[in-house]
Amino acid sequence: MIEVRLHGRGGQGAVTSAELIAISAINQNKYAQAFPSFGPERRGAPVMAFVRVSEEKIRLREKVYNPDIVVVLDPSLPTIVNVTAGLKEDGWVILNSSKDEKTLREMLGGYKGKLAVVDATKIAMEVLGLPITNTTMLGAFLKATGLVDQKYLEEALEHRFGRLAEKNKAAMARAIEETKLYT
Repeated sequence: MIEVRLHGRGGQGAVTSAELIAISAINQNKYAQAFPSFGPERRGAPVMAFVRVSEEKIRLREKVYNPDIVVVLDPSLPTIVNVTAGLKEDGWVILNSSKDEKTLREMLGGYKGKLAVVDATKIAMEVLGLPITNTTMLGAFLKATGLVDQKYLEEALEHRFGRLAEKNKAAMARAIEETKLYT
């Protein structure tokens, strides 16, 4: 089983991203679950969402404490939240940032593991016209992990966003091209 924790701010689409990953996995005949973790937070407050993907039935019903993958939608979050907490030793951190690798590793407390970085905010503004980075970050997620097939994620985007799907698919595709992987 692969466990994913997404960090974002209310309104950025972390919960939607988790759902899209789970739907894509289910459409590939895998088992998956997605769920949020937030209380009475307001728009802009830090939130988390979780995804589990497995070849077998998933019986766990608790938040993800030791993720294989961490996705960070907002570039300011690593300075206020320990996004690497509990991350498995061979896990991925996938960040929305325009900063260089050295600076990011320092921001992450000297993190030495696998890192994927894309300036999702820039891509979202240029392609979508809004700083909503969720579908852009899905492109970075795909490039780093390959956990779900791009075709199924595109189908999930079409179902979720209807006529807006094309722009979201374009943002995702651009992120796949622009994501830098550091292993």
